[in-house]
Amino acid sequence: MDTPPLPLSLAFAAWMDPALSDGDSHVWSPHSVATALALLALGARGRTRERWEWVLGAAPEHCLAELDPAVADEPGLDLATANDIHVSADTPLRPEFRARFHERANATVRPADFAGDAPGVRARINDGVARTTRGLVTDLLQPSDVTPETAMILVNVLWMKAQWTQPFDVELTRDLPFHAPGGTHPVPTMHRTGPMHHAQANGWRMVTLAGRHGVSLDVLLPEDGQEAPGAADLAALYQRRRTEQVQLALPRFRAESRRELGEPLLGLGATGLFDGDYGGISDSPLYLGEIIHQAVFRVDERGAEGAAATAVAMPGSAPRETAFTMTVDRPFLFVLRRRGAVLFLGRVTDPEDPVAPAERERWREAPRLRTLATPDARRWEPRR
Repeated sequence: MDTPPLPLSLAFAAWMDPALSDGDSHVWSPHSVATALALLALGARGRTRERWEWVLGAAPEHCLAELDPAVADEPGLDLATANDIHVSADTPLRPEFRARFHERANATVRPADFAGDAPGVRARINDGVARTTRGLVTDLLQPSDVTPETAMILVNVLWMKAQWTQPFDVELTRDLPFHAPGGTHPVPTMHRTGPMHHAQANGWRMVTLAGRHGVSLDVLLPEDGQEAPGAADLAALYQRRRTEQVQLALPRFRAESRRELGEPLLGLGATGLFDGDYGGISDSPLYLGEIIHQAVFRVDERGAEGAAATAVAMPGSAPRETAFTMTVDRPFLFVLRRRGAVLFLGRVTDPEDPVAPAERERWREAPRLRTLATPDARRWEPRR
């Protein structure tokens, strides 16, 4: 079932996305970031808790209740999640915080010797992220992110691979001009005609690709040069959706981003968090250090694959502060969602083809690809 984004997920994604864009292609996971921040907010107290509720748009318990169903596993769904806390022996977690953390799927608390082996802890965290994301995110934490002063690191990881209910015909993919900021040039563009959700509102057009297990990909195209839609624009698009015959031309694309989220949050007015009160996590002193996020997303004829990881590092001392036609031939936005939550959000200014030349030729020569829409189709594996 195609569930439109729920209010909290939509508002958080629309609020933070402009602060993460630098004009080039980018991608991030509102679901991963919001989950990590909400888990952190469970241990915030007093004014710090109030500021996190302002950032998230609601109490963290309410946010997590909205986010959790989107990553609920089911037979046949290619999905992996992990929630880990790596904590030093001299920073014991409060029992009530530990219990609430363990309510999450795949939640684990792991001992970490930051003082004696910070490089080893970093390697173990990165290895765990790489395993969960099937090798798409391999170096989330850099050497400067994990130091002997670190007391705790909270990590959320998300990986999903979705198949379209009606895959694109590979034989119809051909190069078309794409009007990128640096100039117009040809990019491999997929084509499909059939019934799809689409909408127009406030200078934006949207088409939705349906995936299995309730996954949907929305492709948003501006009509008047706007950089990013606001929450009201997105809400209007989802409210006006209707199903009609659509002729869609969409580039294959891949996007990857790594960001430290502290500065964007401060720029949005989220002050008082880095030296706040996190006594609900541990009786030992904890301060908010860095919030590191990395995401990878790719779309081709068969489906979409996304991976993201968010790490919150906390030192023990205070740090710093056809009836309808849509040809996607210029910068566009995309939203991958499931069960009311925005899993991935990004912007493509110049598509990077995720398919290697040799693989493209192999696809063209494989007649079996034409039958991928049948119920007996086998799941495809990502390129390594």
